[in-house]
Amino acid sequence: MSDGPIVRLGRGLLPGLGAVALFAVFAYVFLTASFGDAAGFPAGESITENIGLAMFNLAELQTVPGEGFLVALIVIGVALDAALEGSIMLAKREEDGEVVNPLRSEADDEDTAPEGGQPGGEF
Repeated sequence: MSDGPIVRLGRGLLPGLGAVALFAVFAYVFLTASFGDAAGFPAGESITENIGLAMFNLAELQTVPGEGFLVALIVIGVALDAALEGSIMLAKREEDGEVVNPLRSEADDEDTAPEGGQPGGEF
C-alpha cells in the first residue's frame, strides 16, 4: 500500500506554475477589460440584405453603411475553383498516356461468395 500521491518538486513543477500564471494573467485581462456600448443595426433594417449588398459592393443600395467585399468574393471563388480543378487533376489516373476509367477494374472476374461468406454457401 502507498501513503498517497508523491508530489515531486523541482523542474517538473515549472511548466504547471507557468500555466497557472498565464491563466491568472488572462483572467485579469478579461475581467478588467472595458468595452464600449454595444452598437447594433438600426431597428427594422434587413441585416441579411445589407450583407448581400456589401458582398457585391452595391453601396448605393445599402441602408446600413458598410464595406464592399467584391474583391474578397472573387479571390475566394478563384481559390476554390483552383482547388477543385487540382483535386480532379490529382484524382485522374493515366496509363500509357490515356486516361483510365476510375471505376473499371483490371482484376480477373472471381466468383463472389454466396450468403455465409464461404464458397458453397456453408458457414
